[in-house]
Amino acid sequence: MRGYVPGEQLNSPDIVKLNTNENPYPPSPRVFEAVRAALTGDKLRKYPQPLGDDFRRAAGRVLNIDPDSILIGNGSDDLLTILTRAFVPEGGLVVSPTPSYILYRELAAIQGARFETVRFTEEWSLPFPWPKPDADIVFIPNPNSPTGTLLPLGPGHLEPFADRFRGPVVLDQAYVDFAEDDTLATSAGWLPNVIVTRTLSKGYSLAGIRFGFALAHPDTIRELVKVKDSYNCDVLSLAAATAAIEDQDYYRGVWAKVVATRERMRVELRELGFDVTPSRANFLWCRRADRPVKPIYEALKHRNILVRYMDYAGYDGLRISVGTDAEVDRLLTELRSILAG
Repeated sequence: MRGYVPGEQLNSPDIVKLNTNENPYPPSPRVFEAVRAALTGDKLRKYPQPLGDDFRRAAGRVLNIDPDSILIGNGSDDLLTILTRAFVPEGGLVVSPTPSYILYRELAAIQGARFETVRFTEEWSLPFPWPKPDADIVFIPNPNSPTGTLLPLGPGHLEPFADRFRGPVVLDQAYVDFAEDDTLATSAGWLPNVIVTRTLSKGYSLAGIRFGFALAHPDTIRELVKVKDSYNCDVLSLAAATAAIEDQDYYRGVWAKVVATRERMRVELRELGFDVTPSRANFLWCRRADRPVKPIYEALKHRNILVRYMDYAGYDGLRISVGTDAEVDRLLTELRSILAG
């Protein structure tokens, strides 16, 4: 197998890093207070809560759901791995739309399973009827990466889709905090074969902590607990995640700033000749009809600006994360220079 290749992690101070969809703003001040408190006494000497009960209670209050509907994970990638191990037999079938998150293919390979894709329609919706209902698991990233597009899969829209499948439908909501659609956040629990995965890496500025959670019917969560590592989230990540999920006022302000910058980026990138897909995430998918985009990616890297070049069997583009306004200004300035040359 090839193995998943993460985005470049070049973290020197002079690098403008717009390639891995990190939040450009710091975490809530409550997160730093919680981590400092977790370093006191003998907390590091002892094992963490195996199910993350404090976090589950806090998230249950915020999302208005049963804490027993929540499973914690070492980032949402850990949760995707747990789900694949739990539901997909060797020789089974994993399906996702394309282009989307490339990790799904590698999870199938690790499990010794087949991986097949279904192409999005030209309007970035899902084909109906879905052509592969016999999948053991279906991963639907929503909002999608690399496009940032959003499917109407809240209550009332998901039932006719999910009812067609033998296995679970997993809504991978890594970027839902930027979608400005609260109905998507809890699209689990009311359908027995729907599971939602979320992460605190993007919206909550905690990519360095590694924490995510899944939402599903409590009966499903009880079975998934059997598959996860006993202590898959450490004391510091649990403390940070609990403090973050409780500070919704702070993060609503952060999300609003990211969305405002995203819309400014979209307009200005289009003025520079890019075909920019309307996004509901914290990044933009940018393509060009007049020239290849890989040389643009390479020229930006030479100027210490990292974006993500992605190629889906000939369908390639640049996925550009939303940075601070100053970082976006620098990106646009360098792009004008590159395109003029």
